[in-house]
This record gives sequence, C-alpha cells and structure tokens, in this order.
Amino acid sequence: MKHCSSRISESVNIITLLLTVLIATAPAASGGTKDQVCNVAADYMLGLENYPEAIRLHQQVLAQHPYNALARYHLGFAYGMMGHSSEEIDEYQKAVTLGLHSWDLFLNLGLAYAARGELSEAAKALEHATLLGPERPETHLNLALIYESQNKLSNAFKEITIARRLSPEDRDIENTRAIFCAEMGDLGCARDVWTHLAQAGYSPARANLAILGRLGNRPFRAVRTAARNY
Repeated sequence: MKHCSSRISESVNIITLLLTVLIATAPAASGGTKDQVCNVAADYMLGLENYPEAIRLHQQVLAQHPYNALARYHLGFAYGMMGHSSEEIDEYQKAVTLGLHSWDLFLNLGLAYAARGELSEAAKALEHATLLGPERPETHLNLALIYESQNKLSNAFKEITIARRLSPEDRDIENTRAIFCAEMGDLGCARDVWTHLAQAGYSPARANLAILGRLGNRPFRAVRTAARNY
C-alpha cells in the first residue's frame, strides 16, 4: 500500500488517498480469480507523479488487457490527480464491475464523489470502504466528514470515535472529534480537547478556541464557516 497524495477537506486537512500498487486479487477475464499484476512501468509513472504518462501507459495496458481491474483502478487514480473526475469515477466503477473490491478503491471512489458534491454517492462508497477496511482509520474519518456535511452529526460522531480508537495519537482526528462535539452543542468537551491540543502546539486547536470565544449565542458551525470564508 502506497500513500500517493492527499485532498483537502473543509473540515480538516487530513484526507489521504491510498492506492493498491502492483498486485491485488480480482477475477480474471475467464470468470475465475487470480492475482492481477499491473504494468510496472505504468505504476512507476504513478509513483513519480507523472500522471499524463501514467495515463498513457495504463491505456496501453488496457488496450491489450481490457479486463485488468487493477489497471482500471490505477488509470482512474491518475485521471483523478489530473482533475478529470468523470473519467476517474468511470474507471473506478469499471474496476468494481470487474471484481476488484479493496477498501482503498472504495475510499478513492468516495472521495471522488465528494469532490463533485455528490454526497449520497460518496457516503455509499465510504460506507463500503469501512466494511472492507474496518481497521483503517481513514475510512471512518472520511465517512465521518461526509456525514457531517450531510448534517448527520450522530453518525459522524460515531465514525470519528471509531477513527480515534484506531488512531488515538492522530491530532487531526482528535480535532475533528472536537469540532463535532461543538457542533452538537457540547462546548465543554470541545474546549477541553482543543486546550490540550493547543498546549501540544497544534495550531488548528488555537484557531478553534478563538472561534469558541466569539460564539455568543450563535452556533459553532455558523461562526466557524464565517471564519473559514473570511
């Protein structure tokens, strides 16, 4: 598993894309299963972040092996990093149809839908990612962020709590949990968490503490959104 890049969330700057490189299990064209191997040179271009060349080489692979689900996934990832979201989602869906079911594929699919504002589809993909990778904190974190965007705060808090249990030292996850506390009206919880994080030198916590000091009778989300858009 290789960390390839990151996307920025409005809630936290901590959404990580992961990509299965070289080998994954997927059905063969005959309908059986075997380890599918993606082209080494094509994946090397992904590693170099040379996405136009990665796209060209993966297209060559697929011209000869159109049922290679892993190559479909990698091509979709390269499209996404070039900003071609429609092609990205299309290749991810083809990879799924061909039988590739990995938590990181569904994570990236969910993030692609989220980037387009298609939150319902994003939630479906990320829910599947949590089922396939229940031990991965990033699946629960990203699903929590989607739920928060849908105003499903209780669901969001449940997922962020799981992410925190899986990665208790992650300050971004802890900060996000405090944001959800504040949005649910538990300002004491949020203040305690941010005070601890601020003392540890985590700058977003200081910013959120400042927002708490400006709340008055206004809800935390409204003040935080106004501060973010200022």
